Parts: sequence; structure tokens; C-alpha cells
Amino acid sequence: MAAVRGLARFDGQAAFSTWIYRIATNTCLDHLRRTRRRPTTSLDDAELLVEAKSGLAPTFESAVDDRLAISEALAGLPEEFRVAVVLRDVADLDYADIALTLGVPIGTVRSRIARGRAAVARQLGNRSQPLERPTAEHE
Repeated sequence: MAAVRGLARFDGQAAFSTWIYRIATNTCLDHLRRTRRRPTTSLDDAELLVEAKSGLAPTFESAVDDRLAISEALAGLPEEFRVAVVLRDVADLDYADIALTLGVPIGTVRSRIARGRAAVARQLGNRSQPLERPTAEHE
């Protein structure tokens, strides 16, 4: 919907696909910001609760805690790492598309994703510690 609403503002300076990917990126970032302010549960969470009662899955509370921890860890990343990780792991874009969207070389995309994932993994591995904000380096 955002692309349709903004179509009149498309100036043709970038490829249409790049413009669309940027809209998708911004939409994902907006969603992460809203989720951070107002956590919600989904039908998937309700299914986890049913599975947990049957002993097949973690409890609903632990699944929600995990999702909140992941959101908090992502929110703590510098924007350039967070955007790259979200575009790859949430939006399922390939590295070349992410490089086009962000206007950076593919090696930079790989580096940002690796560093972002490593920072998230560190945070999730030690939840008793406050979240650290890794520093972003310009490649």
C-alpha cells in the first residue's frame, strides 16, 4: 500500500525495484519500532501455547520472552546492521537485492549481516546482562 500511495513521488532516479525494496525496508523498520513500543502476540503464539500444553513445544511465555528478547536485541543494533539483518532474515531478500536497496557493495552487506547476527547472538546468549550497543563501522 505504501508503494501505491507513494507512486507519484517515484522520480525514476533509481531502479523501480530498488525504490520498492527501500519502501519494504522502511516498512520493516517501522514495524520493529511499533513492536518495540507495543508488543503483541499472534495466532502463531496461540498455536505454541496449544503445543506447549501437549508437551511438544516450549511454553507460550517462553516463546513470547524469546520473541521480545530478539526484538530487543535487534533494536539495540546500529541501524545499518539492523536493516541488513531484517532484510535478509525477515524479508528474505538475497544479498544482491540488499546491496542494491542499501546502495552498498555486496561485501559490505555480508559484513553487516554477520556482525549484526553475531551481536544478536551475544545478547541472546547472555540475557542477564543489559543489552550492549555494538559500534557501527563504515566499510
